[in-house]
Amino acid sequence: MKRMGGWLSAKTPVTLHSSASKSLTAVDEPYALQQALAAAAHIMNDDVDLAETELRKGTSPFHKLGIATTFFLRATLGFEKEVIEAASQRLAEAEESALEHQRRALRDPGTAHRSSIYPVGAEYALCHAETQLMSAVVAVLNESLTESLRGFYKLRKAFGTLWEISEAERIYLEKRGLNRGSAAESKVSLAGSTVAASECSGVQTPRSKRDSDSEDEDEDMQFVDADEGVVDLPTPTAAYQGHLDDLKLNGLSLSDSDTKQQPPSQSNGIPSRPAASSALDDLDFNTVTSDPIDLFIHSGTALCFGLLQLLLSMVPPTFAKLLSLFSFRGNRANGMRLLWSATRFKTNINGAMASLITLGFHNGAIAFCDILSSDALPEERLRVLLKEMRTLYPKSKLWLLEEARVLSRDHELEKAIAITEGGEPSPLKQVEALRVFERSLNFMYLHRYEDCAKSFLHCIELNNWSHALYYYIAASCYVELYRLAKAAGDAKEAKRCEEEAERLFKIVPAHIGKKRFMARQLPFDTFVARKLEKITARAATLSCSYMDAIGVSPLEEMIYFWSGYKRMPASQLEISLERLAFSTARPTWSQEQKDEKAIHSLLQATVYRFLGRVPEAIATLKAGALAQPMAALRTCPFPDTWTVPVGHYEMAVCLWEAAGGEGGDREGLRKCGEDLAKCEKSEGYDLDARVGLKVTTARETLRGCGVPG
Repeated sequence: MKRMGGWLSAKTPVTLHSSASKSLTAVDEPYALQQALAAAAHIMNDDVDLAETELRKGTSPFHKLGIATTFFLRATLGFEKEVIEAASQRLAEAEESALEHQRRALRDPGTAHRSSIYPVGAEYALCHAETQLMSAVVAVLNESLTESLRGFYKLRKAFGTLWEISEAERIYLEKRGLNRGSAAESKVSLAGSTVAASECSGVQTPRSKRDSDSEDEDEDMQFVDADEGVVDLPTPTAAYQGHLDDLKLNGLSLSDSDTKQQPPSQSNGIPSRPAASSALDDLDFNTVTSDPIDLFIHSGTALCFGLLQLLLSMVPPTFAKLLSLFSFRGNRANGMRLLWSATRFKTNINGAMASLITLGFHNGAIAFCDILSSDALPEERLRVLLKEMRTLYPKSKLWLLEEARVLSRDHELEKAIAITEGGEPSPLKQVEALRVFERSLNFMYLHRYEDCAKSFLHCIELNNWSHALYYYIAASCYVELYRLAKAAGDAKEAKRCEEEAERLFKIVPAHIGKKRFMARQLPFDTFVARKLEKITARAATLSCSYMDAIGVSPLEEMIYFWSGYKRMPASQLEISLERLAFSTARPTWSQEQKDEKAIHSLLQATVYRFLGRVPEAIATLKAGALAQPMAALRTCPFPDTWTVPVGHYEMAVCLWEAAGGEGGDREGLRKCGEDLAKCEKSEGYDLDARVGLKVTTARETLRGCGVPG
């Protein structure tokens, strides 16, 4: 490994010409940036405390952005109120610093970094946009609707800034004939056309003038064109290639020599559609410039613009109505193209974050959708990326968590649990909470009830986001154990499980409503509250014990909403059928409420589908969940009405599979689209957001197959 030289290997930070009250000069900027990037790299290795300590040694906007990012990650991973408030404060400080430095750069461009690609001060504009994006997310996590709306306003402003930066890049590349391949054909990209970019985003952002009603601060942030006269100027750190050369700090291994690989070939599973193929064809920006500031701007813009496009494309229909007030709409294919592009810079914080988002999106979202094109999951490429990130950041549990998700996606649930159980806990409490939560879900999918209950109760000790849900699932585990013990004639065990289940159920109400999202009760809290009221009412009506008043397995319901059936091997799917059969074996089943029968049929049909018994699944849905109109279900006490829209979604999936998928029977695909439309047009229902992404993805897939909707 080559020896690091200069200031990077210094034990103390470089003394910069600027202070907290002075703007960085063109000489200072690359060094300040590289110091901040070196410190921020520790964030992705779970050593946030060390990252924060190192970042506090500098006062540049890059350092303050790094500090804000550490708080942002804690806030978004843990959803804890006090951390969210602290993140808001740090983000405000970083936003102010970036804004002030950009103003100074515009007032005195002679001392500022001069790029041949971007306008003067674009690096600070990017920092400002990044803080606005993070502030918007934190604001939405806030329990205030007013703060959430302010967050969406910031989101819109950040989008405009990012678009202007990307326009400058597009113009530069076009003038030099470097805008090639699918990047040039993209409707929205870092190099997308003015009209196409604004059309896809829904944000009309003029090139030379901001909205007339913008705040005063925005008037100070007008971009001026990059100076053509600096095209051939040497950069202060010409050897810098957009990564931390051979940097090894406290367990990090950030040498590009360890990770540079040829892109997997088409035969290895790389998709041919724009979302992935254009990512492979994109121009490698390292061949355009070696200026560290420009590479930071490019990778950061790709990260932020890509994430924005992706998130906006994923919102469920009900939430999309709110976003329409801000003229937002996303483009998933383009968002993924940009994120894949940013992963080229995986050894800086922008690329590492893009890698985490890309892996998380595919392993935690798309992998559990049902109506997908054959190239929706570029599995080989994802595995290569994950391997690289684990090599670069060996101490981080974030990448282990992604590996566990890959295993569970492959039905290797025991192996996934082994990965999340082994080793030392993460020093970052929020990451540790995610690890335990993922393990808890896998216990649930394996029907390991005692382990599942204990693991979810452990989640309560690690975060305070949704204690009502954790207690409810733990109690539901003991419901299953009670039923098994009772069926086996083990009265003592049945009594123990009954008492534990009732104890946990009684704790749940005290935790409902403690957390809110955009001033509204959390969806799972609403669902759980109604379920408990329903059980209490049934116990009184049926004159039976609380436990015997519980209807169709509440744990199997949770498994459905967490996409557990798709992760299960066939042996566990058979066990789910056995647990569902408990309800139909009851002497009173023929007198059971319509909504309970609908729940049973929907869950049973879903299990049949994953077992490959699609005709049985279709017949079960027709005779059960879709046999009763919504009006009939609403007559039930504390009714479960979600089975009607979700039943139409499940029918659409069955028809998709029966038709043969994307290249299958056209009439079958048309019918699939019809059932999907019925789900899309449904009014809001319990946990609709859990199904919303699946529905959105399904519609996008069908459109790609030429099925209108």
